[in-house]
Amino acid sequence: MQNVRPSPRLLAPFATDPARSRGRRIAEPVSATRTPFQRDRDRIVHSSAFRRLTHKTQVFITTDGDHFRSRLTHSLEVAQIAGSIARVLSLDEDLAEALALAHDFGHTPFGHEGERVLARMMADHGGFDHNVQAYRIVTRLERRYAHFDGLNLTYEMLEGLVKHNGPPGDDRTSPFYGDPELADLNLVDQAGLEAQIAALSDDIAYDSHDIDDGLRSGILSLDALREVDLIADIVAEVEAEAPGLEPIRQTHELARRLLTRMIEDAIAETIRRIAGAGVASADDVAAQPGPMVAFSGEMAAAEKALKRTLHRELYADVDVLQARDKAGQVVADLFEVFANDPALLPDSWRDPADEAPRRLRRTCDYIAGMTDRFALGEHSRLVGNTPQLKEWRSVG
Repeated sequence: MQNVRPSPRLLAPFATDPARSRGRRIAEPVSATRTPFQRDRDRIVHSSAFRRLTHKTQVFITTDGDHFRSRLTHSLEVAQIAGSIARVLSLDEDLAEALALAHDFGHTPFGHEGERVLARMMADHGGFDHNVQAYRIVTRLERRYAHFDGLNLTYEMLEGLVKHNGPPGDDRTSPFYGDPELADLNLVDQAGLEAQIAALSDDIAYDSHDIDDGLRSGILSLDALREVDLIADIVAEVEAEAPGLEPIRQTHELARRLLTRMIEDAIAETIRRIAGAGVASADDVAAQPGPMVAFSGEMAAAEKALKRTLHRELYADVDVLQARDKAGQVVADLFEVFANDPALLPDSWRDPADEAPRRLRRTCDYIAGMTDRFALGEHSRLVGNTPQLKEWRSVG
C-alpha cells in the first residue's frame, strides 16, 4: 500500500498543530493516514469507557426514559459544539472533539451522586474525583493494546484532560496537585485553545439540554425559566414567529436558539480576546494569565442566572433528590460489599497480594466504571432490596 499522509490543514497560528505534537509516552510508528489527534479521537470512540457512557446518568437516571440524555449523548453533543467552534476559529477540530468525547470518562454510575459517595468512601485513601478518574482510565485502566495499558494518548490530549478547567499548577486544592505521574506534563501554563473550547462547550451543552430534559420531564416550567432575561427573550421570539406552537416544538426551538446564541457569543468573545492579547502562537496561548475561550460579560451573567434557576427548579427538585439519594445508597452498599469481601470482585480485578489501600482503589475503580443498570443488577444480586428509581412522565 502506498504511504499516504493526511492532507495538511490550514490551521490558525495559535492552534495546537498535530504536526508539532510532542508525541506519546510510549513511542509508536506514525500513522500513514491519520494525524496524532485523529488517532486519539478514534481510540476514545473505540474504548470500553466510551461505550459505558451509554448507560450512565446525566441528570435523570438512565432508566427514567428513552428520551433523556445519558453521559454518552451529552458527550456527543459537547463534541459537536466543540468541533463547530474549533472549525470557525481554524483550530484542530479532532483534538477539540477528542477532549470533548473523553471529558466525562471518569463519571460514576448515577452521576455526581455516585461521585460524592465514592469520594466519601475514599476520603482516607486518596479520595475520588471524576477528572482524575478520566485520566486514570486513559493512562492505566483501559486494557486493550498489546504494548501498553490505557490508550497511550498524545501529551497534548493528556494535558488537555488535566487542564481543561484551568491549570492546576501549585493549587493545593486541585485533585491533580503533587501527582508524581504527571511530572512530564505542563501543569502551569494555560491549556490549548482546543481544550478551553471543550470545557466551555460542556457548559453550553449542559445548559441547553438540561432545559430540554427538564421541560420534557414536567419538573421544569417555562414560567420559571422566563425569570432569566435571556430565556424570556428567546421564548418571546419563538412565540412571535410561531404563535400556538405545540410544547415539544417550543422546547426544541428554545434549546436550539439558546445553543446558537451561546456558541456565537463564545466565538465572538474568543476572537476579541485573542486580538486584544496579541496572541499569535500556541505558546502565546499557554502564557496568558487566563483563558482565551469564554463568554462575553453579558452572556456570562445570563448563564450564571440560568444555572441558578436550573439548580433551584430542576436539580434541587424533591423527586430528583430522592432518586439521587436512593442511587447513592446503591453505590455505598456495593462499595461496602466489595471492600469487605474482595473475592466477590471479578478475577481480573483481584490480586491477593494487594494491601488495603490498593485493594480499596481497585474496588473504587471497579464501581466507578459501572453503568447505572449494571450497578442496580449487582446490588440486586449481592445485597437485595434494591430501591426502585422513579420513572419520569415525559411531557413530550
